[in-house]
Amino acid sequence: MRSVGRPLFAALLWIAAGPGLCALCPVWPPMRATEEMRRLQQQLQHWDDAYYRQGQSPVADEDYDALQQRLNQWQLCFSPQQPAYAPQLPIQGEHLHPVAHTGVKKLRSRLALAYWMQDRHDLWVQPKVDGIAVSLVYRHGRLVSLLSRGDGLRGEEWLPKAAGIPAVPLHIDTDLEDVVLQGELFLTMTDHHQAQAGGRNARAQVAGAMMSQQQVPLLKSLGIFIWAWPDGPETMAERLEQLSRWGFGLASQWSHRVNDEEEVAAWRERWFHAGLPFVTDGVVVHQSQRPAGQRWLPDEGTWAVAWKYQPPEVSTEVLSIDFPVGRTGKIAAVLNLLPVQLDDKTVRRVNIGSLRRWQESDIVAGDVVTLSLAGQGIPRLERVIWRVAERHYPQPPDAARYTPMSCFTFSAACQKQLLAKLRWLSQKTVLNIPGVERGTWLRLLESGSMTHLFGWLVLTPQQIAAATGFSPERAGQLWHRFNLTRQQPFRRWVAASGVSLPRKALNALPDPHWESLMQRDVMAWQTLPGVGAALAKRLVEQFHDARLQALITFLQQQGIPDTSVLGMGVVENRQTETEAQRQ
Repeated sequence: MRSVGRPLFAALLWIAAGPGLCALCPVWPPMRATEEMRRLQQQLQHWDDAYYRQGQSPVADEDYDALQQRLNQWQLCFSPQQPAYAPQLPIQGEHLHPVAHTGVKKLRSRLALAYWMQDRHDLWVQPKVDGIAVSLVYRHGRLVSLLSRGDGLRGEEWLPKAAGIPAVPLHIDTDLEDVVLQGELFLTMTDHHQAQAGGRNARAQVAGAMMSQQQVPLLKSLGIFIWAWPDGPETMAERLEQLSRWGFGLASQWSHRVNDEEEVAAWRERWFHAGLPFVTDGVVVHQSQRPAGQRWLPDEGTWAVAWKYQPPEVSTEVLSIDFPVGRTGKIAAVLNLLPVQLDDKTVRRVNIGSLRRWQESDIVAGDVVTLSLAGQGIPRLERVIWRVAERHYPQPPDAARYTPMSCFTFSAACQKQLLAKLRWLSQKTVLNIPGVERGTWLRLLESGSMTHLFGWLVLTPQQIAAATGFSPERAGQLWHRFNLTRQQPFRRWVAASGVSLPRKALNALPDPHWESLMQRDVMAWQTLPGVGAALAKRLVEQFHDARLQALITFLQQQGIPDTSVLGMGVVENRQTETEAQRQ
């Protein structure tokens, strides 16, 4: 269930943020801050009402938690005297728990778990079953109360629903006057693989069934996992044995002794991929010894901790938006983000694709977005979960001015595309200029040392050193690499020029000189693999473009292609075809 009643949240956020908190605060005037906080609080209250009163879950728990934290952060920035926002509980949740629900502290890493386990003994690991926390109260063996967790001290009475849940015994065989158990009502599954299927919205379904005014059929599909018997026997082993005799055997089946964090990690990984009878979101490690139930308080349990699974999605705030221009003139939209950890990566930027997609997504600075990892660990935008009220849209570049034939020469408007072209020709599969990064190209351009795409061919070691700040030795090495490109096969220079020629067509290109390329007509281009009528027409236009012809003239003056290497590189190009396609 969503966390509630966290009086220490604000203090913890200050501690977690530390000196850098001011960097997390939006630069908003007071009136705007008040309005933004009001809107977000109103939305959270609407979701609270749907969740706690109607048993509906219109927003994913992860998104809700992210936005709740966002609101509390804003409050720390602009209204630090205001208490942290907590979910609004239904007014009918006024029944006292005999023993308070403490909740479990959530640890973020294996190292944190190792520190917690130090000097603790008789430890047990269990799956962290994803459901609805409840208290079961038995008096003289008869179930007399089934309470929702609520705020940990008070909950809602669900006893009338118990008769419809076969997994909850209405009677237990005991001589004890009172037995108070705490556990998780969950939706039973068959061979549920958490790594593949995720949460399946199971928790919301359980909440809906319990909050319904009627005895819904779903109650028969609920299970109960008892994770605490506050005043039970001294050891976990004894408690599990007795629970099994009463009909609560799941806890015994899914509890294992552990000695260190490595064993916990092994169970965590195993359960994440194995087929289970319930949805889980991590593991819980219990210390067998714990205080008497009368000393339990919400958020103050130190004898159990949770190590949740890495979420497949994380949320963060958009700080700004960039519009890089690619070498072919295509403009992308890149979100600059408040850094966030996703799997083993720290994500600061995400490319969301074309200008059109950015416009359709309607994203500006201040919005909160959810990210996941696509293939090969590349960050991907999933959705926008919150949009700020006051929206300031950045002005993207004019798409009409950029084509494959634009920006062969340097100017402020052409900086992005020209840099993209230079980075392209540096690649191993093109001209193979190792050790030259984007920053190096930028310094060479801004110094005025080179004014066009191939201007680096005529630089001296002294000019390179003066522009880049490199030592004479390093500048000499770069000059040598530049000159080695003169020996590259002609096809590679054609690729470096940026014309729209597919790799297969490039590898089959028989022409040995620039002149023969410029003399090709539409029919001649179509003889190459992968070149249709439309592309052939575009290639004719490109080779007749005055800007490209000026570059070709420059290359011819530099003796490129080198006649001593003409015809070479066919085999080499075919060998690098696969590598180029991967890039």
